[in-house]
Amino acid sequence: METASKSITIETTVKALPEKVWKFWSLPEHITKWNNASDDWHTPRAENDLRVGGKFSARMEAKDGSFGFDFGGVYDEVKNNQLIAYTLGDGRKVKITFSAIGNDTKVTETFDAENTNPIEMQKNGWQAILNNFKKYVEAN
Repeated sequence: METASKSITIETTVKALPEKVWKFWSLPEHITKWNNASDDWHTPRAENDLRVGGKFSARMEAKDGSFGFDFGGVYDEVKNNQLIAYTLGDGRKVKITFSAIGNDTKVTETFDAENTNPIEMQKNGWQAILNNFKKYVEAN
């Protein structure tokens, strides 16, 4: 039985130009600094081959070692400083747009919800990671 997937959209505006936002979003040395929803989680390693057909992977773990998982997929579309679209390992789709607004960049992320956790929990978790990204970029 196939179920219709619900899409969730989150966004933030980062006080930085798209080129900087893109670099901080895509380079593993930056991903490991911001890719967590709360201070008790971290991303000890990340790999990123940002091109159509390229793969990415980020190891997300609780700092106390109690839980962890690999978050990864394959890129479907890449337009430098503008758009990233990918398919996760479980088949869900994600699309991220980077839109210049003066000297700022609006980051909009739309992703297919998974069927395990409540929609609101997923939205809040992904938004927390996006907020952490904004904080990291603006501080560096």
